[in-house]
Amino acid sequence: MEKFFITTAIDYVNASPHLGHALEKVQADVVARYQRLLGKDVFFLTGTDEHGAKVKKVAETQEKNIEEFVNEIAENFKTLAKELNISNDDFIRTSDKIRHWPGAKALWVKLAEKGDIYKANYKGLYCLGCEAFITKKDLIDGKCAIHNQKPEEIDEENYFFRLSAYQNKIKKAITSGKLKIIPEGRKNEILSFLELGLEDTSFSRPAKDISWGIPVPLDVSQTMYVWADALSNYISALGYGTENTEKFQKYWPADVHVIGKDILRFHALIWPGMLLAAGLDLPKVLLVHGHITLGGKKMSKSLGNVIDPFDIIRRYGADALRYYLTREISVTEDGDLTEEKFKKAYNANLANGLGNYTARVLKMAEQYFGGALIKPSETAIAEVPLQKDGKEFFSVPYVIENLVLPEYLKAMENLELNKAMDIIWSAISQLDGYIQNYQPFKLINTDKEKTGVILWNLVFGLTHIARMLRPFMPQTAEKILNAIGIDGKSEENSNEFHVKSIEPLFLRKE
Repeated sequence: MEKFFITTAIDYVNASPHLGHALEKVQADVVARYQRLLGKDVFFLTGTDEHGAKVKKVAETQEKNIEEFVNEIAENFKTLAKELNISNDDFIRTSDKIRHWPGAKALWVKLAEKGDIYKANYKGLYCLGCEAFITKKDLIDGKCAIHNQKPEEIDEENYFFRLSAYQNKIKKAITSGKLKIIPEGRKNEILSFLELGLEDTSFSRPAKDISWGIPVPLDVSQTMYVWADALSNYISALGYGTENTEKFQKYWPADVHVIGKDILRFHALIWPGMLLAAGLDLPKVLLVHGHITLGGKKMSKSLGNVIDPFDIIRRYGADALRYYLTREISVTEDGDLTEEKFKKAYNANLANGLGNYTARVLKMAEQYFGGALIKPSETAIAEVPLQKDGKEFFSVPYVIENLVLPEYLKAMENLELNKAMDIIWSAISQLDGYIQNYQPFKLINTDKEKTGVILWNLVFGLTHIARMLRPFMPQTAEKILNAIGIDGKSEENSNEFHVKSIEPLFLRKE
């Protein structure tokens, strides 16, 4: 089997998960599920980033033991993945001394042996919110552009990674497409940054200032800095640095890293530099998503406008949230969400759209034919075509198999998830129009045979709608396929459907 390794960024455990974390997990999960449907051996990794001064500070503020605090928050992230029906194969924690620390240390040693880690004095600006060193060009009115707080002035001795030595190799990897960055705009952003020239980057902090972290190998007076520690999770989870490297040999390099735009530079510059220095293969694709805004404003705990994903799941269901995050929000751009927008999309496209179409078709099939629909002749199918673009007429199977599915598959291969969802909903709209054109609810009184052909077409279309929805809305797809009497794991088209009506998939919210 062909392998496919996909990861999310690991989430920082200074607070419980919010909607932005849900976005990234769902995007990665859709890709992972789709690749499994293609028959690939998929390994899907997610996890938590648990070290650093900020985490320790929050734990102290809440008067909690640091380990107790990170265990609690990490469990919240695991629960969110479970509630969202995320199909991850592994969950790595950077505080795990058995699974993560050996890989992180082994990578450090590899870079040191190469001569790419050296000790020097650092004097500059440090943002606690970013947990990162920043420069004056990153400031707006003297404050961090992301956290709106004034950075500290730091003067200390650290270990540095010789990132500048890999500038040309990183540029070549990106321009050649060996390291693909999606979307193109993010790729251009990194190439523009490379034109300015890469500087060596700090890779440690004094242990007296950051005691919660991984000690630098052979120098316990220093703690590995966040990116030296966190980025290595992608290979430590596969057993790198241990005796058991079977997974690493099998799954590395990553086929897709799904990350947010705010950590693009670290993944497109520092991480490739580390891998090149260690003689390891580069990841193939960086899929860079935007942020969720709430009513046009950046989601922020300080503004008090953070939406709890658990609350949305409780009130609307996991698949409804998965729908919104993958269709109503672009994969690679910022997307807005408000309670009003969410409810409007839910009612229009889930309750009235997919839900109404499914209920009508299944009910008519059961009521008129006892749920049994045998495939009609090709001639009979051709006599009740589905109108396409108001000009040419094609049968329902032809439209689905030759027009809809190829567009859907192309969008999925290009990681254009919201485009794939648009294609699905366009098909739903066409099939809904098919009902209005032929009105089987009236035709049954005069031509039962023709009504049977129409309903077979409608169920055939619904079968493919459900199959296309499996990566996005797995629970909903399974309900539909079970109602049609189709094995969701099989791609074979049934010549005979055994249909039963079901409870509404989505109850309208007033």
